[in-house]
Amino acid sequence: MRILLVGPLDGHIAAAGKIALDRGVKVSHVDSVDAALTHMRSGKGAELILFDVKLDIALLLTSMRTERLNVPVVACGVESDSRVAVKAIKAGAKEFLPLPPDNELIAAVIEAVAEESHQVIFRDPKMVQILELAERIAPSDASVLITGESGTGKEVIARHVHRKSRRSDKVFVSVNCAAIPENLLESELFGHEKGAFTGAVARRIGKFEEANGGTLLLDEISEMHPQLQAKLLRAIQEREIDRVGSTQPIKVDIRLLATSNRDLEEEVRKGTFREDLYFRLNVVTVQLPSLRDRPEDVEPLAIFFAKKYAKANDMPERRLLPQALQKLKSHHWRGNVRELENTMHRAVLLAQGDAIDGDAIMLSGSKAATDLQSGGLSHGSDVIGGTVLVGRTVASVERDLILNTLSHCLGNRTHAANILGISIRTLRNKLKLYGEEGIPIPAPGEGEGTGL
Repeated sequence: MRILLVGPLDGHIAAAGKIALDRGVKVSHVDSVDAALTHMRSGKGAELILFDVKLDIALLLTSMRTERLNVPVVACGVESDSRVAVKAIKAGAKEFLPLPPDNELIAAVIEAVAEESHQVIFRDPKMVQILELAERIAPSDASVLITGESGTGKEVIARHVHRKSRRSDKVFVSVNCAAIPENLLESELFGHEKGAFTGAVARRIGKFEEANGGTLLLDEISEMHPQLQAKLLRAIQEREIDRVGSTQPIKVDIRLLATSNRDLEEEVRKGTFREDLYFRLNVVTVQLPSLRDRPEDVEPLAIFFAKKYAKANDMPERRLLPQALQKLKSHHWRGNVRELENTMHRAVLLAQGDAIDGDAIMLSGSKAATDLQSGGLSHGSDVIGGTVLVGRTVASVERDLILNTLSHCLGNRTHAANILGISIRTLRNKLKLYGEEGIPIPAPGEGEGTGL
C-alpha cells in the first residue's frame, strides 16, 4: 500500500509516517498541493492521501476531480476547532484525523483503505476450485480473463492473483473501463502530454506506466470502444505505449488482467469486441460462478459482512439467527455478493437485541426493503409517503425524506445517515438547519420505528 503525506503537519509528519511504515506501508511526502498533484500525475500513485488542513484542501480535491485522480483523502490537523474538520469534510475529505497521530487511529484508517473488500471469503467447493486455479496461474506472467455476473467478486479474484504472483511486492493498478467516458479512456490508460487536448494542464502518466513492474487490471474491458481496443492490442503485443500528444514510444513491463460480465465470444460475433484482442487476453479464463450456484458461501459471507459493518458503524457484533440464515439461503441473489453485502449492512443497522433475526433481513425486491432504501418514495410515482411531489422544491422533498428516515430509525442519527447514504456530519448539518427553521427534529428514541 502507498500513502502520500501532504504538508508539514506541524512536525508530526515523521510520527505519522513512522506509524504507517511500521505497518509495511510505502510512504511519500510532499509539501504543497502542486507537489501532490505532480506526484500523482507522474504515476507514482497512492492508495491514500493524508492532507494537512492548513493547506487548501478544496483546491486539491477540485483539481483531483477535474483530472480524474481518484484517491481517498483524509484531512489531518492539530486544530481543535470543529469547524476546520467540518470544512474539510464538506470539501470532500473522507474523514478528519486529529494530530498528534494516534497509533490505533492511523492503523484503523490504513486497515479500512487496505481492506476495501479484497478478502476472499469462501467455503463452497466451486470456489475452492476457482481459488486453486487462480493460485496455479498466479506465478506466471500470462494474461488472465476473469468473467462472471456483476457482483460475483471478479476484482477480488484479480487482486488475489496479484498477491500470489511474483509481482506481489509491486503495484496493483485497476481501471474501470465502464466508469470513464470514452473520449478520456485513452488518456487514462496511456497518459498524455501537456496541451494534448483541452484540459490537459500538465503531463499525466497513464495507468500502463503507473503499473510498470506490477499488475494492471482492466475492469469491464468489454465496455471499451473497438477503436481503442486496437491501441490496447498493440500495447499488449509490443509492450509499449504512446502517450496522447506524443510520438515517443514508452516500454512497459506489466502483468495484464481483465474482467467482463459479458460473454466476450458473443461480443466478438456481434462485432463489438475485436477477435484478436480476445485471443490475446484469453490465455487463461477464470469463470466465477454466481452466488446462487455456490450456496455454501452465503453463510460465511453473511457473517463476514455482519462483523465488518458492526465495526464500521461502531456497533456490537450480533450473531446470525437460524431463521435469518435460512432467509438468506433461500434468496435468488440476482446481485450476487454485492447484493448480499448491502443486505447485511441493512441488517446490522436494523437489528435489535443481541442477534440478527429474520425481520432484519430485508431482501432486494421486497416492499420493506424498497420502502427503506427510498425513504418511503414510490418509484415511478409522484407521491412520497402519501404527499404529492409535483410542485414542490427539491429542498422540501429532501427534508421530508431525511426526517421520515430519522423517525423510522427512532432518532438514531448514525443509522439514518447510513440508510440515506450521507455522512453523519452532513445529516447533523441538515438537522441543525431544520431546527433553526423551527421544524421539530426526532430526538434519539423518538419516532415510528422500523415497524418490523
